[in-house]
Amino acid sequence: MSPAPVRFGIVGTGFMAKVHAHAVRAAGGVVTQVVGSSPARTEQAAGALFAHRAAGSVAELVGSADVDVVSICTPNHLHHPMAEAALAAGKHVVCEKPLAVDPADAEHLVAVARDAGVVNAVPFVYRFYPTVREARERIARGDAGRLWMLHGSYLQDWLSSPAATNWRVDPARGGPSRAFADIGVHWCDLMEFVTGHRIVSLTATTARAHDARGEGAESVATEDGAAVLFRTDRGASGSVLVSQVSPGRKNALTFSFDGTLASYAFDQERPETLWVGGVESDLVVRRDPDHLSTAAARHATLPAGHPQGYQDCFNGFFADVVAAVHGGDIGGLPTFADGLRAARVTTAVVESATTGRWVDVSG
Repeated sequence: MSPAPVRFGIVGTGFMAKVHAHAVRAAGGVVTQVVGSSPARTEQAAGALFAHRAAGSVAELVGSADVDVVSICTPNHLHHPMAEAALAAGKHVVCEKPLAVDPADAEHLVAVARDAGVVNAVPFVYRFYPTVREARERIARGDAGRLWMLHGSYLQDWLSSPAATNWRVDPARGGPSRAFADIGVHWCDLMEFVTGHRIVSLTATTARAHDARGEGAESVATEDGAAVLFRTDRGASGSVLVSQVSPGRKNALTFSFDGTLASYAFDQERPETLWVGGVESDLVVRRDPDHLSTAAARHATLPAGHPQGYQDCFNGFFADVVAAVHGGDIGGLPTFADGLRAARVTTAVVESATTGRWVDVSG
């Protein structure tokens, strides 16, 4: 007999709420409730997200008996209090990153979730590309030799125009870091997940392409981009460039993890292949479930030649959340602990950019 569908309540009505709702349905779950910032937004989202009903408030949603998992897709400053309320109600929680804009608040949520014994997850979904999992498997079995140089970038262009603005630009809602906290943490999570290395110290600079944004030309306090150098606990050096003002780069997350025997390169805008570099020859590994490692093939849900992308990563993430709610032991699901890790790295980047010094990363 199949288990009952896992029931999700979604807090938020924007782009990420739509992505979450689609992934919930793909994973066999149902969206029972949704709540937004106003009754009008909530009613509109209830239809768009195929929710059973519109909730009257966040308190109503998290306290409802027909919600098993609360999925939080709101501006950053609301993540901590909303996740705390959901945990207090005994719910499993999926919280968009950042888990909290203050590492102390993120640490608090990790402890509360642990004590509650509930599933807790943060959508670092780039882990769910099969080619990324293939790189992880090959590195883990020693194919790369000793990893010594870890580098890459995450470049976007959605804020290239000075007319473009968003709630993330406001530190009161988005937090003290924008570009790095929004996308740089994805790169760092992916690097640590794939390689097994942890960043132990870093130095960073941040910059803005535009000092004012929007029709009112309001001054901007958060960064458009960042350059970070780092060292890892296993003796590797690395760098990552982050930008939300790189014209033509829509969602260009790339990495190259270089070892003494082989290098592994990935491009999120071309995720169907993994490049493996060697001294005598190179290899292009295709996302073909018939020829990937077992760990990678589990996430290759379509035959080779039928492209999988960003939404498929969310589908895989929520499939693992659903499996975890049903008691499955799912390897690689990013948890609140990973959200705390991202908050600590972000804090170190902000501190280094302010002081001009190398900063140790705790945890």
